[in-house]
Amino acid sequence: MTIHLSAAPGEIAETVLMPGDPLRARWVAEQFLADAVQTNRTRGMLGYTGRWRGNRVTIQASGMGMASMAIYARELIVDYGARVLIRIGSAGSLQPGVGLRDLVLAQACSTLSLPSRSVLREVALAPCADFALLARAHRLAQGRGQVAHVGNVFSSDLFYEERDDLRAIMQRHGVLAVEMEAAELYATAARHGARALAMMTISDHLPTGASISPEERETGFADMVALALETAFA
Repeated sequence: MTIHLSAAPGEIAETVLMPGDPLRARWVAEQFLADAVQTNRTRGMLGYTGRWRGNRVTIQASGMGMASMAIYARELIVDYGARVLIRIGSAGSLQPGVGLRDLVLAQACSTLSLPSRSVLREVALAPCADFALLARAHRLAQGRGQVAHVGNVFSSDLFYEERDDLRAIMQRHGVLAVEMEAAELYATAARHGARALAMMTISDHLPTGASISPEERETGFADMVALALETAFA
């Protein structure tokens, strides 16, 4: 048990899928896992451990933002022995060719503010995915006929960004999408010797203003979850 996770020793699997939304974590456990048991409810950040095709896996919500991700990723790795962490979340497209419901696999992350900066000090770390997980996810997505874009994402600490120039800068440099957790997941995993990948379904298309419904954000990402599980256990 830690400050933020109430799971007993041995209740967290070595492979963890991490949605931001606690209700999405519950939905994933109900829809995909056999023999799922709730392992965390502290602070409402729901977590479940069960089996997918015989493989033991934990679904643990991370909350919103990099500061929250830093807490849960660190405790999962250091205190519970998690070795593979896959973020399953949503993102806003920055590019005209990255459409609603497309998948983005974050090869690397850009950010203005990384919680790990206090540890890194003057080092400008480039947070990046585990290559084996990234390559496997892309190969599997192609085999499933899923549209999967691979590249840079922007991890923001602000949902309501007020810098008018920032989106244009990211678009000009080919950044695919904006989200709020991947950079710190990658930095934390690298620091503690774990493997990580962030995959996001596009829920908002910033160039056009189009978006999917709140209900679909919570439960409509089944293809992404299936891909994450296949990536973890292929």
